[in-house]
Amino acid sequence: MRGYTGAETIVVDGFWRAGEGIVLAAAHAAGLTIRLRRLLFAWHEASWYGAEIEESSNERLKQTEMVLPAAIAMDYLSAPEPVRLLEVEWTPRAQGLSELAALLRQALLNGWYAPDWSRWGSEARAWRLELPPGETEALETWRALVPRLEAGGDLDAVQEWLGAIVEELIAANPAAAEAWRGAAEAAGEGALLTKAADEDDWLVSIGMKQDHVPFRIALQLLEPNERQGWRLRPAMQDRAQGGQWFTLEPAMNAGGASAGDGAHDRFALPAEAPEEWRPHFAARLDREEAKWAAALAEWARPADGSGSGGASTDIMTELTDMQAWEFLEHESVKLLAAGCSVLLPGWWEAARSRKMKLKAKVKSSVGSAEQSMFGLQQIVDFDWKLAVGNVDMSEAEFMKLAAENKRLMQIGGEWVHLDPGDMERLRRWLKKNGGKQGFTMRDVFEMHLRGGTELEPESEIGEALNAEVELNEHLTAWIGKLNESSELPLVDKPEAFQGELRPYQLQGVSWLAFLRRFGLGACLSDDMGLGKTIQFTAYLQHVMETSGLGPSLLICPTSVIGNWEKELERFAPGIRVHVHYGPKRPRGEEFAAAAADADLVITSYTLAPIDETELTNVAWDVVCLDEAQNIKNYYTKQSASIRRLSANHRVALTGTPMENRLTELWSLYDFTNPGYLGSLNEFRKAVVLPIEKDRDADRIAELQRWVKPFMLRRLKKDPAIQLSLPEKNEMNTYLSLTVEQGTLYENIVAELMSGLEKAGGLQRRGMILSTLTRLKQVCDHPSLLLKEDRDLSPGAWDPERSNKLLRLLEMVEEIAAEGERCLIFTQYVEMGATLKRLLEERIGLPTPYLYGAVPKADRDAMIENFQNEAVPGCAFVLSLKAGGTGLNLTAANHVVHFDRWWNPAVENQATDRAFRIGQRRNVQVHKYVTLGTLEERIDDMISRKQLLNDQVVSGSENWITELSTDELRELFSLRKHRLKG
Repeated sequence: MRGYTGAETIVVDGFWRAGEGIVLAAAHAAGLTIRLRRLLFAWHEASWYGAEIEESSNERLKQTEMVLPAAIAMDYLSAPEPVRLLEVEWTPRAQGLSELAALLRQALLNGWYAPDWSRWGSEARAWRLELPPGETEALETWRALVPRLEAGGDLDAVQEWLGAIVEELIAANPAAAEAWRGAAEAAGEGALLTKAADEDDWLVSIGMKQDHVPFRIALQLLEPNERQGWRLRPAMQDRAQGGQWFTLEPAMNAGGASAGDGAHDRFALPAEAPEEWRPHFAARLDREEAKWAAALAEWARPADGSGSGGASTDIMTELTDMQAWEFLEHESVKLLAAGCSVLLPGWWEAARSRKMKLKAKVKSSVGSAEQSMFGLQQIVDFDWKLAVGNVDMSEAEFMKLAAENKRLMQIGGEWVHLDPGDMERLRRWLKKNGGKQGFTMRDVFEMHLRGGTELEPESEIGEALNAEVELNEHLTAWIGKLNESSELPLVDKPEAFQGELRPYQLQGVSWLAFLRRFGLGACLSDDMGLGKTIQFTAYLQHVMETSGLGPSLLICPTSVIGNWEKELERFAPGIRVHVHYGPKRPRGEEFAAAAADADLVITSYTLAPIDETELTNVAWDVVCLDEAQNIKNYYTKQSASIRRLSANHRVALTGTPMENRLTELWSLYDFTNPGYLGSLNEFRKAVVLPIEKDRDADRIAELQRWVKPFMLRRLKKDPAIQLSLPEKNEMNTYLSLTVEQGTLYENIVAELMSGLEKAGGLQRRGMILSTLTRLKQVCDHPSLLLKEDRDLSPGAWDPERSNKLLRLLEMVEEIAAEGERCLIFTQYVEMGATLKRLLEERIGLPTPYLYGAVPKADRDAMIENFQNEAVPGCAFVLSLKAGGTGLNLTAANHVVHFDRWWNPAVENQATDRAFRIGQRRNVQVHKYVTLGTLEERIDDMISRKQLLNDQVVSGSENWITELSTDELRELFSLRKHRLKG
């Protein structure tokens, strides 16, 4: 350790703390307390040099306590090695635990442990030390340890410590976990939870003891046939070979045989059974019957016969329908728990999980050529049907069935399980609502796309009552076309449209026209650069030429109003445009007259709430929102004003339908098709919570199905787009921190955690954001954090101090050697300047650096020279903010994100400087991630959120400030990865 001139001494005690592990404790000492953990575990790699050890201060005893999990405690105490300049005096109790740790390590390596059945239970498993008689040295160590452990009150800790280590091994080691799982499955789950009356038999059932009887016996439930009802019968199977089970019938039907010939007082051995089974048959069946009677006490009765030492009790074997259901549902579970084998009909597991479902079969002709226009609020005619599994029945058939009050019934060749509570609830609901419940087209869409809808909420009576929909032929085909837009009939390109439409663009125009025909709103969500403006313009022209276009409204950001004017003038000069903007814009009746004389009124989001009166007084034909993510916040005045606009057809244009939260998607749909996704509260409860908190894969798939029909989403890389773009390969480049970076990183985190305890709301947010910046800087290079001047500090900006910087220099050399070019994005001006200098020194080629302060003329010259392959060059360093949008840099086919913005939308836009039309080579995207740091954690979080949308994480990092202190500790703290020295 640098900085010490002599050894320092400290006394360390040790003891076992139930439920936590070994606690090492030392009295507070000036200058040592805050460094104690680091000094004790300086060479202990398994605990990540102490980083995984929980440390706390016991103010009552004035000591520092460090809790070591069971396995780490064994590893460390078996050979503790603090730093050489720290003298540790271990108390006698701690020395005893150290010797015990060495013994436990030896026992674990040699398998000297076994289950402790006396303490085994359903809540927890127990293990005991089992030293072989021949291991003299280990036995002597143990005998010497026992009195010392008793004196320190730690003898009981031996079994707890060993048990915790074994359980950690099973949890962490896949091979150990698989071995234990195999034993559990072979024994049956019930046998592992509850011992049978006979412990030897239980040990056999879980594979700890061998059974030499050549067959196994199970209790089998047989379903009714033409001659007999439900029956319980013993069944036998070859223990070694497995295969066919032999069902035993009562002895009176089998033509009796002598007791020594395999006879039994109640059941006879089948004639086809192997001969070697006979000597064991009667005794083993008696034993099994006794176990069955013990497990099913309420089903037991005195045995009729006295057979060969026969059982004193047996269980009933002929069952009613209700008893058969009781056996399937309850009694079979008791048998399994007692270690008995049970054979149930193969259909039972499927039948017990099936619920009776209501189906609404659509009768009307919606979706057909005769009834094309319907809208979401149209009432739909339907018939009620009920279904269990693959079996359908009419309402009348169901009512007849409900009157019979049976639990098990064979319908249409299938056995079904009928819950009387569900049956009665359905019967009462149908009687009350069957002829009155009206569904709209919105309900039909939800039921079909989500797999059902809730008719009655969950209550004390039972689960929520749900219904499914069965579409008619017209609607099935109609929704199929929406889900596969390539199947839609294409409209003709409008005659007055001045330009060409790519095939996918004409498909987009046709999709908008198709939804308009049925009175349904649309969200055109094509990737940036695919021509949403052109498609909407062509759609307006198509409406003008086919059915006539009434006054329509386009709301867009102020910055693109001029662009819309130019594009409309260029592609559709016949459309009369009125721009409603500026201080002299018309108001009141003057505005109404201007709107009546125009085909399209263009205004901004800013003016929507200010001029709400004028805008809401016009009955618009089409209302279109460009960059529709501007209404993502439902509660803003701007969003509310826009929702109040009346429109025949609502259209949203956006490349990012969801930037941050699922509620933004709801907000978009609430504009295009009001009410389609239900109310905001309903959507939060049914969709947002299960997906954003629980990552419910079924709900994610359900949401995708639900929103797909009214959102057309195409990406530049989609094969159907046929832009002839090359491949884009994205990969993470993982790099470890140097020891210097790791030390700085941990100090910053410790400083934050200490400060958060006393910080208020605003101060807390400021501390977190400041720490976030500092941690990102230290991941780049220590000099960036420490603000070291190269001219004043020897070794400042040395590449060896940062593996990330070292790897970048190596990678650019490789790219230069291949004659290729790369873009390097960073968010720190000083980092960018250093990269420029080091690259020019390393590869000997001019390296431009573009950031916010570069004048326009210099900026244009940089881009022109880089794009000109005749001008020498390899790398172009860019500030993410200054160079992330609006540039064409297709000369590069490598993109390096040196430090992460953590917003996929921003990073994708930066990558698109190279991956765009005009790029001829495959683009390689390298995202640098430092292992063990918050960079890796947030990269993991982004990867998981990609399941929902490519742009889920916010453009700012403010979301991090809302995390709890424990979540921040988990996010920021350094994880276990080897540091480079």
